[in-house]
Amino acid sequence: MSKTHLYIATAIPYVNGAPHIGNAMDYLLADIWTRYQMQQGHAVRFSAGTDEHGNKNAQTALKQGLTPQAFADQQSAKYLELIQKMKASYTDFIRTTNPEHTRAVQYIWQRLKSHIYKGSYEGWYCQGCESFVTDKEATTNEGICPDHKTPYQRVKEDNYFLKMSDFIPQIKAAIESDKLKIVPAAKKKEFLSLIAAGMPDVSISRPKKSLSWGVVVPDDPDQVMYVWLDALSNYITVLGYPENESWKDFWPADVQVLGKDILRFHAGIWPAILLGLNLPLPKTLLVHGFVLAGGAKMSKTVGNVVDPNALIDKYGLDAFRYYFSRHIPTLDDGDFTYEKFENAYNNELANDLGNLVSRTATMINNYQSGVVGDIPAPKHDMFYYHTAIKEFRFSDAITDAWSLLQGLNRYIDETKPWEIAKTVKDDAEAEEHLGEVLSRIVGTIMQANTMLEPFLPDATAKVKQIFGTGVVKMPDKVLFPKIITKTEPSVPPAASAPTSAPTPPSS
Repeated sequence: MSKTHLYIATAIPYVNGAPHIGNAMDYLLADIWTRYQMQQGHAVRFSAGTDEHGNKNAQTALKQGLTPQAFADQQSAKYLELIQKMKASYTDFIRTTNPEHTRAVQYIWQRLKSHIYKGSYEGWYCQGCESFVTDKEATTNEGICPDHKTPYQRVKEDNYFLKMSDFIPQIKAAIESDKLKIVPAAKKKEFLSLIAAGMPDVSISRPKKSLSWGVVVPDDPDQVMYVWLDALSNYITVLGYPENESWKDFWPADVQVLGKDILRFHAGIWPAILLGLNLPLPKTLLVHGFVLAGGAKMSKTVGNVVDPNALIDKYGLDAFRYYFSRHIPTLDDGDFTYEKFENAYNNELANDLGNLVSRTATMINNYQSGVVGDIPAPKHDMFYYHTAIKEFRFSDAITDAWSLLQGLNRYIDETKPWEIAKTVKDDAEAEEHLGEVLSRIVGTIMQANTMLEPFLPDATAKVKQIFGTGVVKMPDKVLFPKIITKTEPSVPPAASAPTSAPTPPSS
């Protein structure tokens, strides 16, 4: 990469509800990319934040006896708490109620004036989404929002519009040529089909009587900026645009991470804003899918919503990061159930990694007084791993690292170091062979550990502590104690599945 500084940004969630799995996926994917790039020696700026204006927030605040600002403060803190709990390596957290953001957005409006006009708008509006839908969408959905299960409202009002027709040819050309790369390719194709069908001019304001909580339109105090112009601008205002010249060191963004449900805004309206400002487009839009619950879309109504905070609190951060980076495809929808989650924890984290580390440390402590010896150079070809990261196939990259651990467990079972150890007293060659086997095991663990660092920051730090100096530091406890679920037979602790491999026989 040619830039000295790299920049990745996550979509900023609307704060009316609690943080959900989709938000956590944004933060996780951005953090994996950030940690990987930092491993390669790059400086990375990673922004996150919250979208805080709009009627839903004002109405919820009123119900709770709070001012809109007090409600926004309360809710924004919850998203920041999740980001920190996930140990995401963010450098910036922006709120759209920040005064500097408000000033910057009003400046952006002024810069876009030649592409803005005032007109009368009539269309279908969803209060829950705080967005308008086309007549075709309203008809397809039989007049009811599929997400909120409420009827669309017919709204007629005077608004300001952004002339999308001024920018659509340039946006289309940029996406087709991958100057604005949409990943995965299926989403690129989907969006190109959408704009081929025609993209109308976009309403970017609402009358103050209809939208009181927001940024006032410059020179027209009776109009308030509509959510997308306000919220989308955060990706440059967080860098200091336009006041702080250092924003130029980071823009254009190398990656913007978003869910597939907001692609049309990030691939359509956001590029239009940037082109109107004569600014370059982001390099890549990384579009992840939905996390389903047992094959069904998560819904408060159905009662199948999974709380990321609760998962982390119960199972630990690495377990959360492992499942959602490996078992949820980066570029597609994925499925979550507690059974799948716990199976992955017990059979993969506890067995493949936790057991491996425990028994390797025990063998080296028993057979070599804790001294590893000369560690051979890594043998695993890293081309696939690096390619997968470059192509944003993070789930494939961690699976490649995991295959290394699984292969190593098979190698241990085949070579049986504990059997070699029995012959060491009578065979000098056996002692050398044992040392070679154990050092190869440690070398492979450390190579896999480096590959896993962007995914599992806590566990990999512990593995480095155990083996990193060449003298084994025995772990205080097992990395991933096994989970005994309610569906398993109730057995006394002594009879339960072991949380680590048995100590290999000593000579």
